[in-house]
Amino acid sequence: MPVPKGVTEHTIKETTELLPFLLETLKANSRNSVKSILTRGQVTVDGKKITQHNHPLNPGQVVGILSNKVAIQKTVLNGIAILHEDSDLIVIRKDSGILSVAGKDPSEPTAYRQLTAYVKDESKANRVFVVHRLDRDTSGVMLYAKTEAAKNALQENWHDIVKERTYTALVEGETDEEGTISSWLTENSKSMKVHSSTYDNGGKHAVTHYKKIQGNKQYSLLEVELETGRKNQIRAHMESLGHPVAGDKKYGATSNPLKRLGLHASSIAFIHPTSGELVRFSAKAPKPFYGQSK
Repeated sequence: MPVPKGVTEHTIKETTELLPFLLETLKANSRNSVKSILTRGQVTVDGKKITQHNHPLNPGQVVGILSNKVAIQKTVLNGIAILHEDSDLIVIRKDSGILSVAGKDPSEPTAYRQLTAYVKDESKANRVFVVHRLDRDTSGVMLYAKTEAAKNALQENWHDIVKERTYTALVEGETDEEGTISSWLTENSKSMKVHSSTYDNGGKHAVTHYKKIQGNKQYSLLEVELETGRKNQIRAHMESLGHPVAGDKKYGATSNPLKRLGLHASSIAFIHPTSGELVRFSAKAPKPFYGQSK
């Protein structure tokens, strides 16, 4: 019989167990990644799907491994794409317009609901935990935990674990080539808007660094790095700078060239809560961000 698309087959030459065999065969993958491939049901032995790590293998048996790319394509995901998955974490790229968390409407296909359905395809006991959020209208990279232990490790040590959070922002007008904004942020409970103050008014201190990538008289495209991660920090800081994020009417924008908020989470780098390794994931901003600021 022909080998199915996306499957690589290996004939066993000596007695062993499934996980050690996979770790040896998939040396380029981390241990967590290999375990995830196994528990997701991407491995067969003599045509039968096997998920047990200690499943015995004997000479002559054939192990089939379905690639991550093909496995992910089998799950229909709308407005999100999986960039990385292991036994502790799922990292995604989220489109603008997709809510990060559950939401009030139970029928809305939020990122959280879709990922929950995705992991439950493997086992009904599986869960997804929210670690941080992106605004509905912000696109880009974000991560979820697959275990409560991983979620707690990330959230309790977020400022120490996360080493880099960068955004791409399309803002109105011509900005300086680079700069830093430091202020105190408070939220108005009635308007649900965050306000920036140059003095300590009891709010949360926030620091934003930015560098211009390109620009014209109408728009500047910025690489923005967060030193702190406050709610609506970039939006409030850009407004205070006099260069609101394009499409952000709530924070002073007068134009909407992208027909969406001009904010994209470009990358995140952090210490993996289990392996202790520094990992980094990125997703380039959509092309229209660059077209508007040429």
